[in-house]
Amino acid sequence: MQLQTVVNYLDLYDYRRRVLALYRDRNEALQDGKQPETVLQRFREERDRLFAHHPQSALNEEQKRQFQGLSYFPHNLQACVEATVELRAESERGLAQTSGDETMPLRRSAILHFTINGEAAELSMYWIDVYGGGLFLPFRDATAPVETYGGGRYLFDTIKGSDFLVLSSDNGCQRIQLDFNYAYNPSCAYNHRWTCPLAPPENRLHMPIPAGEKNFSYPGPK
Repeated sequence: MQLQTVVNYLDLYDYRRRVLALYRDRNEALQDGKQPETVLQRFREERDRLFAHHPQSALNEEQKRQFQGLSYFPHNLQACVEATVELRAESERGLAQTSGDETMPLRRSAILHFTINGEAAELSMYWIDVYGGGLFLPFRDATAPVETYGGGRYLFDTIKGSDFLVLSSDNGCQRIQLDFNYAYNPSCAYNHRWTCPLAPPENRLHMPIPAGEKNFSYPGPK
């Protein structure tokens, strides 16, 4: 029993390491001037492989046996935007509701201001207020719940290895890239064994953003 627990933790570490490498390779490819659509396609292929085969995949064994790939919107050039980071003088501590009717402690660390499809918008960026911490950006847009998960999606969760691209860092992270083509579902969107924090009310956008991952279909796209 103890050996199985250790194996699970090592698998979890390996999964996070692989996710971190995916985002690192993506950022390096974009900074090297590679075509964004090509970079996105390679990223999705690698992510699908993780879901299909890794022991720490969000899918259960039956889902993995029938898995044919995650469902995505096509690459949307307009969904990649520049955001200005407005740091909060004092971070506001709060609790995020989770899919399992529990809560998770968060601190609102910054407001991200951006324009998408000609409309001004903003999202709160959070610090997950647990040991070690991490930056976290959940959101929900008007594609939910029909096309995308009703609890919202994530753009990054640095504890789990997903990351963002810094555009200006002379005096800290003043500008970052928000690429909604990389929006992904929380683990609870795949089956009920997972409990995940959902997008808080202030991070619910009234406009649709048809980019990134769609609702999970079982067994998957043909």
